[in-house]
Amino acid sequence: MRYQPIPSDMYIRNRAKLVGKLKPGSMAIINSNDEMPRSGDQTFPFKQNSDLFYISGCDQEKCVLTLCPGHPVESLREVLFIVRTNDLMVTWNGYKYTLTEARQLSGIKNVKWLDDFELTLRDQMSRVQTVYLNQNEYIKFTTEVPSRDLRFAEKMKREYPVHTFERLAPLLTDLRKIKEPEEITQMQKACDITEEGFRRALGMIKPGVLEYEIEAEFTHAFAIRGAVHAYQPIVASGKNACVLHYITNDQTCNNGDLLLLDIGAEYGNYCADMSRTIPVNGKFSARQRQVYEAVLRLLKAGMKMLIPGTTNEKWHAEVTKLMEKELIGLGLITEEEVKNQDPSNPVFFKYYMHGTGHFLGLDVHDVGSRQDELKRGMVITCEPGIYIPEEDIGIRLENDVLVDDVPVNLMASIPVEPDDIEALMKKV
Repeated sequence: MRYQPIPSDMYIRNRAKLVGKLKPGSMAIINSNDEMPRSGDQTFPFKQNSDLFYISGCDQEKCVLTLCPGHPVESLREVLFIVRTNDLMVTWNGYKYTLTEARQLSGIKNVKWLDDFELTLRDQMSRVQTVYLNQNEYIKFTTEVPSRDLRFAEKMKREYPVHTFERLAPLLTDLRKIKEPEEITQMQKACDITEEGFRRALGMIKPGVLEYEIEAEFTHAFAIRGAVHAYQPIVASGKNACVLHYITNDQTCNNGDLLLLDIGAEYGNYCADMSRTIPVNGKFSARQRQVYEAVLRLLKAGMKMLIPGTTNEKWHAEVTKLMEKELIGLGLITEEEVKNQDPSNPVFFKYYMHGTGHFLGLDVHDVGSRQDELKRGMVITCEPGIYIPEEDIGIRLENDVLVDDVPVNLMASIPVEPDDIEALMKKV
């Protein structure tokens, strides 16, 4: 294991909170993610189902967790099933959990080999009427590939047609939005590792360097600390910075360019999400600094608004009011255009076309909706940006913020002031 795992106490608490939300006479079943085929006999690096990880800490493929709190046999009230390991498997594919290790990691007393799943499931199903099944319900996500959870749900409905099935995702979403102290610790670690990558990259950025060479500096910094990229990194110089999801990262950084970095480390499955924009030659032009300082004012103002009681939707609306003023000050729009704008197609959208932030946690775009009331313990990104393609200027600044009466900037130590950026680049 590359990372220091969270003690099992947290997973025990998380399961207890979930069980408290289940209807009487019911059970819940959660599957691990699939190993996704890459090509030939290769698979992509495994990424665990965030919901399963949240309540078990189990970070291995071919796992199933059943929660049947009303079962008369105590040992069958929660059971974790893992793939049976043997010497041949270890020789060819490496280490897998032993039963004892899975118990220690998850805090689940009854851990069985996956071979025992079907028989145990039949016993549990005979004691319940309602079954909670899980699937990814992220509102913007669609895929043509049926997930393990979806295939399992179809199988369950065929084999147990007279049972009632419920959605587990809303219950887990409600829990996952509020981070436990142990989760905040992991996320702070991910932010700190992201900072190390950023400072390392500053030491080699100059005219003539390739975008993917900068990406490699982050990859190195993450790997030596037991982390990976939380998402496909954006290393966008010049006009590429105006492409919101630019991930090609294969162009040369030229003298006079701005370089937009949108990169975050993932440590122990918990994500950081950082954006910084820096001058390739180490010095902002007058216009670049003017736009940069406008975005920085929006970042600072936006972070202060992340307090309990608001919603992402209301917060974004407040930030866009400030954005209009900044765009007017930059000469990009006029007061008259704002006054006469179509509310469904506001004029700021030409230069600021994305949301101000999103939930962050086990997923980069973590569970939660724009209408959810913000509460203490939630973590939100704050990422205003201004994109001016006709000037080859794209600037986005992003920090990760813990919602509280006084919001906590988890990236407070990562340089963002333009003078600090210039000084650091000159020093290195």
